[in-house]
Amino acid sequence: MAGDAALVAVDLGAESGRVIVGTLPGGRVKLEQVHRFANIPVRTPDGVHWNVLGLYGEILQGLHAAASIYGDAIAGIGIDSWAVDYGLVDAAGRLLGIPYHYRDARTDGVRDTVAQRVPPAEHYTRTGIAQLPFNTLYQLCAQRQAGDQTLELAQSLLMIPDLLHYWLTGVQATEYTNASTTGALGVNGQWAWEVLTRLDLPAAILLLPTQPGTVLGDLRRPVREAAGLGDVPVILPASHDTASAVVAVPATVQAPGVSHAYISSGTWSLLGLELDRPILSEEARLAGFTNEGGVGGTYRFLTNIMGLWLLQECRRSWARQGREWSYAELTAAAATVSSPDVVIDVDDPTFLHPDDMPTAIAGHLEGTGQPAVEHPVAIARAILEGLALAYRLAVERAEQLAGTRVNTIHVVGGGAHNALLCQLTADACRRPVVAGPVEATALGNVLVQAMGIDAVRDLKEAHAVARASSDLVVYEPRAAGDWDGCADRLRTMRAAGSVTARLQPSGQPARDQREQ
Repeated sequence: MAGDAALVAVDLGAESGRVIVGTLPGGRVKLEQVHRFANIPVRTPDGVHWNVLGLYGEILQGLHAAASIYGDAIAGIGIDSWAVDYGLVDAAGRLLGIPYHYRDARTDGVRDTVAQRVPPAEHYTRTGIAQLPFNTLYQLCAQRQAGDQTLELAQSLLMIPDLLHYWLTGVQATEYTNASTTGALGVNGQWAWEVLTRLDLPAAILLLPTQPGTVLGDLRRPVREAAGLGDVPVILPASHDTASAVVAVPATVQAPGVSHAYISSGTWSLLGLELDRPILSEEARLAGFTNEGGVGGTYRFLTNIMGLWLLQECRRSWARQGREWSYAELTAAAATVSSPDVVIDVDDPTFLHPDDMPTAIAGHLEGTGQPAVEHPVAIARAILEGLALAYRLAVERAEQLAGTRVNTIHVVGGGAHNALLCQLTADACRRPVVAGPVEATALGNVLVQAMGIDAVRDLKEAHAVARASSDLVVYEPRAAGDWDGCADRLRTMRAAGSVTARLQPSGQPARDQREQ
């Protein structure tokens, strides 16, 4: 691909979406954001939904902005987003209902019902996916239990990026990396038909997965006219945002028995290893690890950690009270204060969708016999320290399960901007942290599109291009703080049951979650 050719990455996050254009001058990717917009869920009487029509309208605006700058140089478009959520489409191509938000409570308790028909250990061996309560499979079972007739009317299920790609092109496809998060796709890349049959789910609505890098089709004429574009193809990126972000990890080749870990840090923290095989042991299942499909035949052996969601929700709560704090203000202030000497288990299920996050944190501290923390700056510091501790336990467990030694942790995504979190992570984990790129998902999206048109050869070259394209910051671990003692406190809290049935592996007592 010529250096002046442009690829458009539409990156949808839980709080906002961006339309970013990438060019490849001199073997590097240069990114330019041309449009940004809010992603605000909608609460209706039947639950919490994504405003997909609003998102589609914003995407068209973003494509128009890209066209006004790059014109005929645009050679491809691809959309990535969060995982597990979907839309159902009927035989006429109409969307049946508004897609639900994964934080909607309709799936509460569904996982235990599923476990009675498909034993958790068998389910994990078949799909490799951690049994988290918001997985697509459980959402479909919730619809079935509620008697939702849209399941009978649906002809196809499209994950959120697949739905938007369909509206752009008129072509329906299910991209592999996002399909792999559903809990219904086997580790062999084929749908687990026998699991779907036992759960009385309509397997016929699932399309055979399509690999990232596939040219899906050209834009429909109305889209071209609205955006001011020509016959531009949509090229499937790794449409699960974490899968795209992992492509952009600026990793180097490691010696045998040594690997790097990555943390895709944002609303969620996805911490894991990039492997060439899934790990399907019962120990991996009990530890809450998942095997999601990656680019180039890889597997993302990772675990979900609640992430900066806690801080985001605290900011919203404080804003409602008239106290506005930016992320930069909070983290800068938190870097100047001493540790509040509390341990927050960021994966406690009370933090999944509380009415008020500071109140939930206060209840967590009281329930675990710890002193109250009230000032926003001190709460922010406690949250970031809690994240660093969760990362430590997860890295150590990943090493044990994969039989490897992690010598470097790469932090990509929005959390790479947070110098305090990166330094605390280096300190807690006692290994260097390499921060960057911040726009990892958009960069990975562009790199996979480039692979699809043979501008980048393979995943190894994609990692090298990511290194060349990124301004990286290295945080060396400091001998400061009683991180060993804090890690022991967190293990004790978890063994005592602070992580309960909502986030633990299905069918196991609370102490098994993130077992250390």
